[in-house]
Amino acid sequence: CSFFSSNAVPLKVALINADPLGEEINVMFKVGEDLRQDMLALQMIKIMDKIWLQEGLDLRMVIFKCLSTGKDRGMVELVPASDTLRKIQVEYGVTGSFKDKPLAEWLRKYNPTEEEYEKASENFIYSCAGCCVATYVLGICDRHNDNIMLRNTGHMFHIDFGKFLGHAQMFGSFKRDRAPFVLTSDMAYVINGGEKPTIRFQLFVDLCCQAYNLIRKHASLFLNLLSLMLSSGLPELSGVQDLKYVQDALQPQTTDAEATIFFTRLIESSLGSVATKFNFFIHNLAQLRFSGLPSNDEPILSFSAKTYSLKQDGRIKQVSVFTYQKRYNPDKHYIYVVRVLREGQVEPTFVFRTFDEFQELHNKLGILFPLWKLPGFPNKMVLGRTHIKDVAAKRKVELNSYIQSLMNSSSEVAECDLVYTFFHPLLRDDKVEGIDGIARPADTSPSSPTSGKVGGEVKLSISYRNSTLFVMVMHIKDLVKDGADPNPYVKTYLLPDTHKTSKRKTKISRKTRNPTFNEMLVYSGYSMETLKQRELQLSVLSAESLRENFFLGGITLPLKDFNLSKETVNWYRL
Repeated sequence: CSFFSSNAVPLKVALINADPLGEEINVMFKVGEDLRQDMLALQMIKIMDKIWLQEGLDLRMVIFKCLSTGKDRGMVELVPASDTLRKIQVEYGVTGSFKDKPLAEWLRKYNPTEEEYEKASENFIYSCAGCCVATYVLGICDRHNDNIMLRNTGHMFHIDFGKFLGHAQMFGSFKRDRAPFVLTSDMAYVINGGEKPTIRFQLFVDLCCQAYNLIRKHASLFLNLLSLMLSSGLPELSGVQDLKYVQDALQPQTTDAEATIFFTRLIESSLGSVATKFNFFIHNLAQLRFSGLPSNDEPILSFSAKTYSLKQDGRIKQVSVFTYQKRYNPDKHYIYVVRVLREGQVEPTFVFRTFDEFQELHNKLGILFPLWKLPGFPNKMVLGRTHIKDVAAKRKVELNSYIQSLMNSSSEVAECDLVYTFFHPLLRDDKVEGIDGIARPADTSPSSPTSGKVGGEVKLSISYRNSTLFVMVMHIKDLVKDGADPNPYVKTYLLPDTHKTSKRKTKISRKTRNPTFNEMLVYSGYSMETLKQRELQLSVLSAESLRENFFLGGITLPLKDFNLSKETVNWYRL
């Protein structure tokens, strides 16, 4: 018997296995915490796993036991050969949560052969998909890297379900859980088998969407089971409004195709969330009782490899947000050009920072200087996409006001290493496109040809109902292009179309030969007889900013070859 060092000081109890050949069973005995909610959440996840298994989908879920033995006390089974993500990440420093390789390298340490590592990676892909769906449907909140665990076999699982049904942990007036579920770039690194998107990520997306649609078919089961617990006294399951969270999450009125598109967007949103990594970073600081900045060989900002100081770079005399530029990474956004003039310099330098990077600076200043009154930071909330440029123009003014106030504040704040690291020129700042009023070398690269090597396959779902043809562009794999990875998008026409009124396009996927779209292209007002006389022409192109778009492949599908009365899902060679 031993104890853990957390606030509640739970006991670790080793139980002798009745099976003489079995391993000892380790449990945690906790006092001061209502474990009934954990029991309920785990029971719901176990039912989800049974549904998936009955449908032939094994997501390799880790289901551990939990037992409430009295008021605010109980036991939780400890899963052997597992560590928290925090313990894995802090092996790479306090900013380990901002790095991509810790999880992959940790798995490789326990799975040294290629065969073992591939098996562990596969377990990770499947179990991560199950965790994403389960935690989203149940609204599991307070997700940080101390309550997500990883077995050395690659199985990922969540623990500690003290917040669920969308009752998020609050940090002041802000929700700590800003993403739909936890999916970070270090998880994507394991899924892809490296930094670039691969067909393994397409498998992950398909697993998530399949698992989500299977649970949606049993929406009434979960709502009925949860409603039976309304009178149990659980603080976060006390009324119909709590059940409404699950009903909204399951999207019961949508089709499977619409739900697939919906969950794909959730995956993109979660993977693109800086807030999750920052939440992990905050938890690292709290657990390590962090009281200062890391050393110079350890980055304090996620986008800077090192720490820089006033002594190294020279005192900043003037700084201002000069302008903003449009970028794609992968979706359209704006980056802000910051003009920095230092003592002893005749010409200013220009650094390029995103809004999220400004926000990271502000958040970390708040940690380092909790007792100081820092300048107010602009609101990130933006509704809709119709005036993105107007938002960028407004933020330019607000960010300029913010940094003016910051640099005019106390020298302890304005001259700290965190601020000087933020304004230090990075390698990427020398490689960006020119800006108005600043001379840049002319681009002398030749124009790209409009076509070249063609290859790859596209996965489509084609269906027809209510006088409407639905073409879902799902995935593309193994695109061929010389040089850098392409920026693929899909364009379709219904032929014949002399006036090109039937053109439909997907969004652009950035720098990948294996893009996932899961976007629906819709053709309304066509009878089935009319469609039998049409052909669906599909082209895959690479969006190029300074040259003509590059043709990557295409296919023409006569619609008379399809049984439009049912959905057809298939891969087609370009």
